[in-house]
Amino acid sequence: MLDLPEELIATWFLVFGAIVGSFLNVVIYRVPLRRSIVSPGSSCPGCGTSIRWYDNIPIVSWLALRARCRACRAPIALRYPLVELAAGLLAVGTFYRWGLTAAALEILVFSWVCLGLALIDYDHQILPDVMTYPLILFGVGMSFAGGVTWWLDSVIGAAFGALLPIAVIVLYKLIRGEEGMGWGDVKFLAGIGAVVGLAGCVWVLIVGALLGALVGLALMVLGRGTAKTALPFGTFLSLAALLYLFLPPAWRLWPPVM
Repeated sequence: MLDLPEELIATWFLVFGAIVGSFLNVVIYRVPLRRSIVSPGSSCPGCGTSIRWYDNIPIVSWLALRARCRACRAPIALRYPLVELAAGLLAVGTFYRWGLTAAALEILVFSWVCLGLALIDYDHQILPDVMTYPLILFGVGMSFAGGVTWWLDSVIGAAFGALLPIAVIVLYKLIRGEEGMGWGDVKFLAGIGAVVGLAGCVWVLIVGALLGALVGLALMVLGRGTAKTALPFGTFLSLAALLYLFLPPAWRLWPPVM
């Protein structure tokens, strides 16, 4: 551990996390459109004016500009600072829970990817291969470097995460003549299994399905959906994965799995 005050390190994590959150906003917007996340630089979606560096400071610039573009005064969505804040808080939470360890690095990167995929799936109902495939490799690779779980559990978790939803897709197709899950969910769940192992993958799958069912039921009760309304399952998997990692360990005993 660095010989620095804990509060100072936590502050650094918050700031760095918010900067990553600003980049995540770019990823969330551009990746589904298959646009480069590097070039060109950030610009206003309304007028196309390039955003100057001092108008692109995470959270601070949004407040200073009063949530409006400096050039055209178009509103800037609240989501942008919220993503930056969430990424920063995930960084702080990871530091306080796991310190400066290889497992902390894996959890932090995984958490940021979950945040990005959750919003991409919410917006477009897709989970891009450019994010899910690297997540699988990252999880397995980190298991050899002192990550969250050991390498065999990581490999088994990834395999289970892929094979179970594939079986669901095939059976649902045979019975109902349509796909019950997207193939992006298969790859994302494999990535989750690679990071948290078999038991964690089962927990995330069950809780993610429960969250999706509750939201679906709520939409039907409110008259805003039906039993066939498509829901972004990747969003619920992301939330369940973050709950698994950041809730007290006792919560992992419910629902009883493994």
